[in-house]
Amino acid sequence: MEYTLVTGACGGLGRAFAEILASRGEPLYLTGRSEERLGALASALRARYPTLCVRYHPCDLSESEQRTAFFAHLAEEGVSLCRLVYVAGVDTQMAFEKFTEPMLLLQARVNFEGAVSFVRGFLSFCPQGRVGEILTVGSMSASTPMPYFALYSASKKALEQFSAGLREELKSRAKVTCVLPGGMPTRDDIRENIKTHGFFGKLSAMSPHSVALRSLRAVQKNRRRVIIGGWNKLLYYTEKAVPMSVKMRIICKIWGKTEKNFYAIEE
Repeated sequence: MEYTLVTGACGGLGRAFAEILASRGEPLYLTGRSEERLGALASALRARYPTLCVRYHPCDLSESEQRTAFFAHLAEEGVSLCRLVYVAGVDTQMAFEKFTEPMLLLQARVNFEGAVSFVRGFLSFCPQGRVGEILTVGSMSASTPMPYFALYSASKKALEQFSAGLREELKSRAKVTCVLPGGMPTRDDIRENIKTHGFFGKLSAMSPHSVALRSLRAVQKNRRRVIIGGWNKLLYYTEKAVPMSVKMRIICKIWGKTEKNFYAIEE
């Protein structure tokens, strides 16, 4: 039996991926920071799909020791993987000078270091001769530098470029796709953030279910990069023609209005 490994399974998008895959009867291996929330999700999925094979094990993706321990646990269980869905991300948004060292490390490590580490781990558990699937969740925020969202934007750009380069290396080994969604109303602070962005924020936002469904289709087709949503595609290519100085002023004005502190929410 081969499992799909979903990181960030306790969040809105991670749960959407888990629910879609569960409805297809695909075996799931879920991870996130909270064992309690993982257990609740696994129980809910089993209740809806009694024959579903779902396992879980907690892991703080910002900690190297926990990542190593996670894959050691998979080895002990004799788990084989066919797909990695790296959803986990930290989306703290505020003036850079307000960041503490723990906040910086959490965001940089989960958004990029954890992804690289889990891709390497996944390949060790994907059987030879099996063409696996690696789906990384980037962001529309990676399309341009972003004041007040600078670290998040940079880390997602790094993830996008890593995924593109890896795709060429692994042509006969795995399909690798990075998807770029816009905002998703998964938490109260994100809903408020989308509202603050006005008309453009509403057009850019999509439901986690829709994003997850389109993302799975994209990796099955072995797309290198996919921008999720028609409006987001238009915005992505239109902004290429806008001078950097103009883009920075607009983003600074809009994104400086609100803050999101993922660290505070999780703690």
